Amino acid sequence: MKFTFLTLFENLIKPYFSDSILSRAISDKKIEVRFVNPRDFSKDRHKKVDEYMIGGGAGLLMMAQPIDDAMKYVKEKESGVYTIFLTPAAKKFTQNDAKRLAKKDHICFVCGRYEGIDERMVERYADEVFCIGDFILTGGELPALCLADAISRNVSGVLGNDESLSEESFELGLLESPAFTKPNIYENLNVVSDFLKGNHAKIRALKNDMACFKTRFFRPDLYRKYKPLMKDKR
Repeated sequence: MKFTFLTLFENLIKPYFSDSILSRAISDKKIEVRFVNPRDFSKDRHKKVDEYMIGGGAGLLMMAQPIDDAMKYVKEKESGVYTIFLTPAAKKFTQNDAKRLAKKDHICFVCGRYEGIDERMVERYADEVFCIGDFILTGGELPALCLADAISRNVSGVLGNDESLSEESFELGLLESPAFTKPNIYENLNVVSDFLKGNHAKIRALKNDMACFKTRFFRPDLYRKYKPLMKDKR
């Protein structure tokens, strides 16, 4: 899997790949990370990439020309690049999206700044458009990192044990059940006693019940979707 980040601020992204799982994935050639700066393609003598919006409005917008030429450069270097723009004016990214996109060969994330990107560039180049939540950030770098991390974990061989993916939150429509480590008692706080008795069928059923309770409390929207499935299984 190759990731290209089209960004004005490479150094906001690069350090994230220098440690832990994603660093090992790069060393093992499971993923590859590249950076392209639209400022390098600006035809303005001061390398300007932003301009006031036509029709008025507060703030500046990333201009079409640097984005256009940067995207042409990315696509000329390699065919089959799948392009994702990060913007709050989009559908929310989900775990199912992460699993689906992990099957792509090369994803280019276009990270906006200021008040966003000239919409004509979104219309010309976007294969998909995502947001990560109902809030506003100063740029698209953090959302792009979130997507790259979530997608990378679903690339075969990136995690030490691919089976761990099957028990995570959202995989079965629920949040993950509570988990505990040794010691069994820590400062008068006990783990669930049934977890210690070795009855794996009972533990699985208990974990499912706890996942249901947790989802119902923290994410009632997910629980409402899952509840009809519970009836079908019975």
